[in-house]
Amino acid sequence: MAERGSRRAAAEAQRRRQSGKRPSSRPSGKGRTERSGWRLWLRRLMVWGGAAALVGALFLGLAVAFAARSLPSYSALKATQPGQTIVVRARDGSEIVELGPSYGKWLDRNQIPQVMKDAMVSVEDRRFYSHPGVDPIGLARAVYVWITGDKRLQATSTITQQLARNLFLNSNRSFDRKLREGILAMALEAKFSKQQILELYLNKVYFGGGAYGVDSASRKFFSHDATHLSTAEAAIIAGLVKAPSRFSPTADVDAAVDRANVVLSLMRQQGRISASEAEVDPSAVKLKKDESQNSVRYFTDWALPQLDILLPETTEPIEVWTTLDTGMQQAAATSIKANVPGGAQGALVSMDRDGAILAMVGGTDYVTTNYNRATEALRQPGSAWKLFVYLAALEAGYTPEDTVKDVPVTIDGWSPRNDGRSYAGEINVRTAFAYSKNTVAAQLGNEVGFGTVASMARRFGISTPISTYPAMVLGSSEVRVIDMTRAFAEVGAGGNSLEPYGIVKVTTNDGEVLYRHEAKNPTRLVPDYVAAGMTDLLQTAVSTGTGRAAQIGRPVAGKTGTTSSNKDGWFLGFSSGITTGVWMGRDDA
Repeated sequence: MAERGSRRAAAEAQRRRQSGKRPSSRPSGKGRTERSGWRLWLRRLMVWGGAAALVGALFLGLAVAFAARSLPSYSALKATQPGQTIVVRARDGSEIVELGPSYGKWLDRNQIPQVMKDAMVSVEDRRFYSHPGVDPIGLARAVYVWITGDKRLQATSTITQQLARNLFLNSNRSFDRKLREGILAMALEAKFSKQQILELYLNKVYFGGGAYGVDSASRKFFSHDATHLSTAEAAIIAGLVKAPSRFSPTADVDAAVDRANVVLSLMRQQGRISASEAEVDPSAVKLKKDESQNSVRYFTDWALPQLDILLPETTEPIEVWTTLDTGMQQAAATSIKANVPGGAQGALVSMDRDGAILAMVGGTDYVTTNYNRATEALRQPGSAWKLFVYLAALEAGYTPEDTVKDVPVTIDGWSPRNDGRSYAGEINVRTAFAYSKNTVAAQLGNEVGFGTVASMARRFGISTPISTYPAMVLGSSEVRVIDMTRAFAEVGAGGNSLEPYGIVKVTTNDGEVLYRHEAKNPTRLVPDYVAAGMTDLLQTAVSTGTGRAAQIGRPVAGKTGTTSSNKDGWFLGFSSGITTGVWMGRDDA
């Protein structure tokens, strides 16, 4: 027993000695714990991440499968047509224009020219034939751009996503809508072939001007059906989808041609056309002259976008009853076209005593250019700006009979001169305004403060930037025709505020009223004696001063305005409750 115990003790001692010889080859207990803990969490992360991905994929698959089962049949989708019909009526109830979708002939996949398909795929969805409805490469690139600095996550929609949105959704930019769009796109891909999806898309996508589908677009812009589209014509049509109004060849030929060249370049890069085919000149395409447009469209282009604010979202046909007076509109358009000098443009706004727009002309010819100079163009008003100088002076205590001096003057190094470089000496305020004496306006502006003049203009609805340098009293700050017309109308309204409006009510085809204009309580902008004094000055300008050409046999209050080298010519005035502002000049001046 003693011998066996000694052997056991010797073996134990030997194990201890062996253990002591290799201490550095094995990690400590603490190191083993840290390393095994890191590996454990990595393994757990991979397991849980894989499980989450599997659940997400399962959920996505079920959502796509359920959506695919609930989709209408192909024939049912062909039969549905998007778009809303809008009948626009004048103030007397007569129809002035009907706006809405225009559908050409339905073209099946074999009737649509291959070059049209290639152009659309090249510019809208280069990986259309390989993705499952959502482009993972494009999505990954968008996420990368967002992570590396872009403030908003923006991913370009595939053709299938665009079709899903057009068929089933609205255009709200929300994550929920984008998620549903992606699921519906994959459902469409699961139920229909690529050729069927492309056929639906090319027959339903909006190309501007009320044209839905390539056949309608071809007839609208080129006067022939879409089965005979040339490469250049296909490029122009494909380029419209991104921004139909901006790239419309009837609105801006140069923009349409530039966009078409982008499409041709993409087709060449992707190998869909040869180098020689990419050299076609889109500017040589013969465009159809649009005879259906007229000056009324300047008004509707201004008024109808307001429906997005006035109405809840609706796709049912509606009737929009407006303030437009068709007789005045026709007279205004004829007058502008007849009196504008060659190479120049003109604009006009007529406003009723409550702010209702009675006539609006944004140019000499809507077909040639739909740019609305009445509401969008910024031009210097010249001496018409003196309205605000004299309003400020009257509010500060001046009266039309007060004496002022028309003499040479220098203010902060600026020396204004009168037209004709003549000076009348001592005259009253009424005469100074009637004959548009620049030196007097400069002195009045300097006395009341150029900032005060700017504040007065803001009070009367001028929303564009206003300079406070001395020369501002002669109209160096740019303004809009509609804003200047509003300011003169507010003087005619006794110094009370007005809000220009063009829509009286909106109804359904059955007569249900969806919206009705309600007049707002006016705000007093200046005391009534200031408005009365200003009206006195404006009437004198027409009866004996620079506005004598505006005499019409009854009292008229108004003011002319010209800028250096006659780049801009203005007249604004009111009579019998109606205020009209007219501008003429060159776009490039």
